[in-house]
Amino acid sequence: QVQLVESGGGLVQDGGSLRLSCVGSGRPGSVAPMGWFRQHPGQEREFIAAINWNGANTYYKDSVRGRFTISRDNGKNTVYLQMTNLKPGDTGVYVCAVAVFSPWSDYASPVQYDYWGQGTQVTVSS
Repeated sequence: QVQLVESGGGLVQDGGSLRLSCVGSGRPGSVAPMGWFRQHPGQEREFIAAINWNGANTYYKDSVRGRFTISRDNGKNTVYLQMTNLKPGDTGVYVCAVAVFSPWSDYASPVQYDYWGQGTQVTVSS
């Protein structure tokens, strides 16, 4: 069983920055592709960013490319999402996920991820 715990969310003004962290546990020595999604109540999870097992390949939603950066530190079992120039439209619950068993053939699809965290709230005020 894998556990993911996010942190770093909060309330920021338009143009501000936040750094989210997601710490994984439960599979020592194992590394796998990971992703960040954004969720609003009653809506499907929206892909934000993804990273392969060693950090060599990263992927972004078009609207965040150039403003958000996903990275990972496998020694700390942690993936990060650095968010800059935040906008009110970025508001939501940010959830991290890991693709332990799936082939990760579509990094933007929630079904490619096997375990999910509880999420951290990001609110951007105008």
